[in-house]
Amino acid sequence: MLSTPKANRLHIGIFGKRNAGKSSLLNALVNQEISIVSDIAGTTTDPVEKTMEFLPLGPVVFIDTAGIDDIGDLGEQRIEKTKKIFDRTDIAIIVCDYEGWDNYEKQLYEEFESRNIPVLAIVNKQDITPINADKLDEITKYIKLPLLTSLKNNREVIFRLKEQLINVCPDDFITPPSILGDIVQPKDTVVLVIPVDKEAPKGRIILPQVQVLRDLLDNRCKAFVTQETELKEALDELQNSPKLVITDSQAFKEVAQDVAEEIPLTSFSIVFARMKGDLKEFYKGAKAIDTLNDNDRVLICESCSHHQIEDDIARVKIPRWIKNKTGKNIEFVYHSGHDFPDELEQYKLLIHCGACMTNRKEVLSRIMKCKKANLPITNYGIAIAHCTGILKRAVKPFNILDTVE
Repeated sequence: MLSTPKANRLHIGIFGKRNAGKSSLLNALVNQEISIVSDIAGTTTDPVEKTMEFLPLGPVVFIDTAGIDDIGDLGEQRIEKTKKIFDRTDIAIIVCDYEGWDNYEKQLYEEFESRNIPVLAIVNKQDITPINADKLDEITKYIKLPLLTSLKNNREVIFRLKEQLINVCPDDFITPPSILGDIVQPKDTVVLVIPVDKEAPKGRIILPQVQVLRDLLDNRCKAFVTQETELKEALDELQNSPKLVITDSQAFKEVAQDVAEEIPLTSFSIVFARMKGDLKEFYKGAKAIDTLNDNDRVLICESCSHHQIEDDIARVKIPRWIKNKTGKNIEFVYHSGHDFPDELEQYKLLIHCGACMTNRKEVLSRIMKCKKANLPITNYGIAIAHCTGILKRAVKPFNILDTVE
């Protein structure tokens, strides 16, 4: 875990029509031949991602996309893949050439504006054919300072683009918020319960645990790590009660029995529900478990793809907990990766993973889509806490109960 997780990086999407120079721009930005560049329209088929340290902004992901004006059956599929990148975009760059903006670029701009995504405009290939004043004026109706570029002078382009990116960059990326900084104080003791089971990766701990541990160290806390089997002994050895206990959600029931009621308790998944999504919305969504009936469909979404094991949390444990809670025969449907289903109305509940591999923009976008479809949404940890009867206790450290009950 030596590099910044992709989900925590600023996602900068590069959009425009075919042959506008999007791929050339990406190659110039990263100083590598990442995307194929050709005079043939439609060279970029699937989104191309490149992570890098883009100082002074820091860790970013640049995403090159297929032309928004692609044609044919395959072209339509490429456009759909481009549109899916909207959900992950923190800053959008719309690239055009001397032809300026037409309805394609204007529709892109309006889409990003409706999502409150900052937009920059680049008018490319100015060394080949300069844009005329009227067409440039049309762009400035939307973007005050479009950047006129010739990619023969990469250094100047990158310098000027960095200036504009800094000006529109969301504050959260300039000064990232602490995960637990509003909950803990320097010198607080926090106990992390990390089971080493079949799902634990060999030789390391998983990303949410790494990030929480680092955040506690950044806040000058004393972090103690133990498995659930040694938790009671670890608590007995502490001279004072910990300020907080954070456990893997799967061990909620066992851990809750060993942690005194007066000691705040939550899970890594719930910590990430607050950091990546909307904790209040997830809390309300978990209550929908109680309304499920026979043959209802529940959608379980995972941000990453992985090989399932015999006791997989999404495919075995959560369905078992929900069945034990409801006594109903429920159909569970699974979806992995960045793509998100369109027909949400067919489901009664969506249960999302902790989203450690997904940025907050994408999680919030999914929440909004669920709201439009009147589909309750929750996440693994909150659903497990509800099924094990400790949901109120698990969210109590975050002071939301007065607003959701």
